[in-house]
Amino acid sequence: MTDAVYAFAADEQPTFPGSPFAPRHPARRKIGYAAIALLVGLAATVGNALVTVNLPTVAGTLGIDLVQATWLSSIYVACNASANLLLVRSRVAFGIPLVTRSLLVLYAAAAILEFALPGFATAVLVRAASGFAAAGLTTLTIYHLLQLLPQPKRPLGLCVGITLPQFGTPLARMVPVDLVASYGGHGLQLIELALVLLVLAVTAALPLPPSRREPAFEPLDIATIALALPGLTMLCGALGAGRYGWWTDTRWIGGCLAGGIALLGAAVAVEHNRARPLLQTRWLASGDMVRLLIVALLVRFALSEQTYGAIGVLSLGGLNNDQLHTLFAVVASAMLLGTAAAAFTLSVPRLPYQVAAAATLIALGAWLDSGSTNLTRPGQLYLSQGLLGFGACLFLGPALLYGFIRVLQRGPAYLVSMVVVFSISQNVGGLLGSAVLGTYQIASAKEHASALAERLVVGDPQVAARIAAQGPSALIAALQREAAVLAFDDVFRAVALLAAAVAAWVLAMAAWKINAGRRTA
Repeated sequence: MTDAVYAFAADEQPTFPGSPFAPRHPARRKIGYAAIALLVGLAATVGNALVTVNLPTVAGTLGIDLVQATWLSSIYVACNASANLLLVRSRVAFGIPLVTRSLLVLYAAAAILEFALPGFATAVLVRAASGFAAAGLTTLTIYHLLQLLPQPKRPLGLCVGITLPQFGTPLARMVPVDLVASYGGHGLQLIELALVLLVLAVTAALPLPPSRREPAFEPLDIATIALALPGLTMLCGALGAGRYGWWTDTRWIGGCLAGGIALLGAAVAVEHNRARPLLQTRWLASGDMVRLLIVALLVRFALSEQTYGAIGVLSLGGLNNDQLHTLFAVVASAMLLGTAAAAFTLSVPRLPYQVAAAATLIALGAWLDSGSTNLTRPGQLYLSQGLLGFGACLFLGPALLYGFIRVLQRGPAYLVSMVVVFSISQNVGGLLGSAVLGTYQIASAKEHASALAERLVVGDPQVAARIAAQGPSALIAALQREAAVLAFDDVFRAVALLAAAVAAWVLAMAAWKINAGRRTA
């Protein structure tokens, strides 16, 4: 960039306040922006994914139990889901460079502090900083991709940009466990800190074009954020720990659920009665938006099958991440194909059919998994998990684009509402999915264990021989393992039915709209 004043043309103007201008760039700069988008998109989620997929290892390093360790994931989800309440207007008021660098510097400072003062408190602080930074980096990924595309093709940037951060989990699964636990348990922190510093360096070396800055905040914004952030934190904490501490056995879980719902209700009440709200509650309650958010939540709920169900079955067989590298390489490849399919078939009339196709693929993948046994190994899940990965990326871009089309019809004041609520549906929806599916699996496992135990008769020669050879404890452990696998199969069937119902509903709504349009004509 030179110091000369550049006059931006009409087609180079930002779509929303706070977005960067989009001038015509030379090829070398476009390559640089593409490379930065790839790095930023992956860095947005890899750090937290490393914690989530290695939670028992992290808990052991910190000297905490698994219930406490769930707060590491929960605080990330809460901060990530609520971050855009603050960030969308921050970019308008202070500009993209200042907001992004501030988030990254805070993230890096928290990671360095964890080296100096290792412990549970600093680990939670890093997860909170990671959640805020991830929200900013996901948006930054989209901004960089938009610089590559002319005005008519910019929806492709949105579609690809929102799916790039989804690759964080399969990539984290491919990191060797020894590397995560190396350097006195600091291997994970070193990877995370290196990514943050690298993103800081490249975004400073090749900054985005400027954006318009204007006053954006109002005093009541503080009240909404002060209610929503602790409300989401309490809700996510309860959802994360519920199936480990059990819902009715741990008093603070119920307190967090009640407190979180009350605080979020108060935040919605504040927004509902404001003249210039952050959240356009009446618009969000309209038919189109309610249907979009229900579909987004249910699909994200169903996708928990991959992060919870399939991994749970393989873990029962004694496998850890080091035995799952090939499986998640297949998943990442399928996600790449799903992103390409979404991008190349993207058009407004096709959006409902893309979402329905994604839900159908998720249903098929879950149904294929429903025949799992305690002998199931990664090679038998390549097809089913590949379908789930493909479906996830085929769904996400079109669903978000549908929401942005509604924002464009209404105006920039509705942007915060769309971004925040969609983010909550995806982040909290994933946590809710794991909580509900995990609870169902535990309850179902108890029923299967009871049914299997009724068939074990000490007088049976095979049972007697098993007890004589291995002892009664080994027999009980085998029974519980078999019951757990059968319960996971129940989970897979439930997910398949849910995803199939979503696909049917989306197609029915599309057909209803077509018929309504014909009747009007």
